[in-house]
Amino acid sequence: MKRYGADTIKNVGLISHGGAGKTSLAEAMLFDCGVTERLGRTEDGNTVMDYDPEEIRRKVSINTSIAPAEWSGVKINILDTPGYFDFVGEVKSALRVVDGAIVLADAVAGVEVGTELVWQYADERRTPRIVVVNKMDRENANFDAVLESLRKSFGKKVIPFQVPIGQEASFRGVVDLVEMKGITYEDGEGRNPRSGAVPAELQRRVEELRAALIESAAENDDDLLMKYLDGGELAPEEMRSGIRKGVLSGKVVPVFCASSGRNIGIQPILDAVVSYLPSPADLGEAVGFNPKTREQCARVPGNDAPFSALVFKTMADPYVGRLTVFRVYSGVLKSDSQVLNTVKDRTERIGQVFLLKGKQQEAVPEIGAGDIGAVAKLQETTTNDTLSDAANPIAYEPTEFPAPIFSVAVQPKSKGDEDKISSSLARMTEEDPTLRVERNPQTLQTILSGMGELHLDVVTERLKRKFGVDVTLDTPKVPYKETIKGTTKVEGKHKKQTGGRGQYGHVFLEISPLEPGKEFEFVDKIFGGAVPRQYIPAVEKGVREAMQEGVLAGYPVTDVRVTLYDGSYHPVDSSEMAFKIAASMAFKKGCLEARPVMLEPIMKVEVMIPDQFMGDVMGDLNKKRGKIVGMEPRGSSQVIKALAPLAEMARYAIDLRSMTQGRGTYTMEFSHYEEVPVNVAEALIEQARKEKESQAK
Repeated sequence: MKRYGADTIKNVGLISHGGAGKTSLAEAMLFDCGVTERLGRTEDGNTVMDYDPEEIRRKVSINTSIAPAEWSGVKINILDTPGYFDFVGEVKSALRVVDGAIVLADAVAGVEVGTELVWQYADERRTPRIVVVNKMDRENANFDAVLESLRKSFGKKVIPFQVPIGQEASFRGVVDLVEMKGITYEDGEGRNPRSGAVPAELQRRVEELRAALIESAAENDDDLLMKYLDGGELAPEEMRSGIRKGVLSGKVVPVFCASSGRNIGIQPILDAVVSYLPSPADLGEAVGFNPKTREQCARVPGNDAPFSALVFKTMADPYVGRLTVFRVYSGVLKSDSQVLNTVKDRTERIGQVFLLKGKQQEAVPEIGAGDIGAVAKLQETTTNDTLSDAANPIAYEPTEFPAPIFSVAVQPKSKGDEDKISSSLARMTEEDPTLRVERNPQTLQTILSGMGELHLDVVTERLKRKFGVDVTLDTPKVPYKETIKGTTKVEGKHKKQTGGRGQYGHVFLEISPLEPGKEFEFVDKIFGGAVPRQYIPAVEKGVREAMQEGVLAGYPVTDVRVTLYDGSYHPVDSSEMAFKIAASMAFKKGCLEARPVMLEPIMKVEVMIPDQFMGDVMGDLNKKRGKIVGMEPRGSSQVIKALAPLAEMARYAIDLRSMTQGRGTYTMEFSHYEEVPVNVAEALIEQARKEKESQAK
């Protein structure tokens, strides 16, 4: 592929609700640009973009895939993103590096939950966009109804640029409202459209919509507005100029219609990308900061500027190694060079650089400003790092990824795979920043957290396919604890005589509750050598070991003060071990006398939902033993703040999506421990007793 300047590159993200046809649109764009010789279909598993075995099996996009195409002398880097919320990290990282977006809406379903979410993400980044009403050939397709729902959801800036010719099975083309011509597709392949007059039956509707389009174009340019107000006719080129300004400023969102599966209406979309969406040069300087001084600095998107690039995606491959995908913001990255990772302050040696086309890698001598490329086997660099010219360092703001919301306990099916699973999961978290792996020190489980059930299901499949690790997923154990509510004094004596040297340890302990969160305090009040100094650490050690397994259900004991105030010893038979055992016996006996209770982790939960779901969500939180502590509006949504037991929140990600039709999101973090209600505690104690009995057998 030839070299392009920043003014002849378009980085475009395809975003939508799942199933709106992003991958099919990408395939049609590649086909019409001559990149491929056949139109790939997700149903057949032969697309350029969905190449991962899991994508082919499930027939949905899981990763953001990249492919370049050329149209009208412009290079278009197409980034095809997943539509399901479980893979939202892929969408956010793609939107971080594209300059424009194509939002797809299903011609039957219209604006869906995912459409609203990706629109919101594009708004956060102020990404100029166009809309494509796709699948116009489907039964019950209705362009006018979808247009109405788009304008209702996103405002009057959503403006039709086309009118469909025919609908459902008879959909065969579009009317271009700028050029005032009909474009029909009769060859069966869609590569050779015919231009003609506007069909007579659409004339009136077309004239109405064109008048609104001319007005919108004029409003974005003072000279055009004066001409329009003076009654002058705007030429198509003048309209395009005004519209382009409106799209770049976010005041105009053009709407097109197509059937990507039948390759109808794709060329006008490619024309719109070239005419209306910005190039890196249009957006001007990329702003970052100096990693040493933290002062703001910027880079011009030109090949002559010092090199800088942001890593937005990492792919782990057991054979090739780590593949790092980046967007160049300034300068040129050449093969066989050295650059500075300004986030980790490490020099990286660059081997061969590539352009990506789905799973294919095309070796090139360099990647220029504004372009997207990849390099293999970098040692330190991961997603969100900035690569820069060492003499002119800059760091770019990273993508903000959402926190994981769904957790499972993961363990290998085969014994001996524990080390393998740790290293494999570490590689997976490098590839996917929305994954988190941690070892719970209390339950001794490895906890894998992600964005949902489907997300973690895909991760386990990849572990097996890429790294040969077969795992099982379970609901994580809740890290309950035990404590006491009363104070008691107890004696512990360990005396054993077996011939020869015996064992003797004797202590008196006072056990009392501590303030929540203080965990443990050991107080030495021995006077007069009742317990010799050298044995006192053994007493504390014995208590600490006994705290690991409480008296109610075997959970660790916390928030207790233990005071050693008396005891006795034998000059020959006493030992550290004897005092440790005596202290342990005394502590367990004392806990039973000091009104032991169970504690459970309470989570701080923030749920963001549209108004209409308030009642259902609050009712559900109450059923989960949650306490509503506050509510506040945030944008067009409401935020419910609550405290809820972790035990009740294991599947909340699934429950919330079900209750809110996928519109609700939430965050959850640990708050504190709280006493378990008596009825719940009784059930837990009984369950622990049965487990102990079954293990004894």
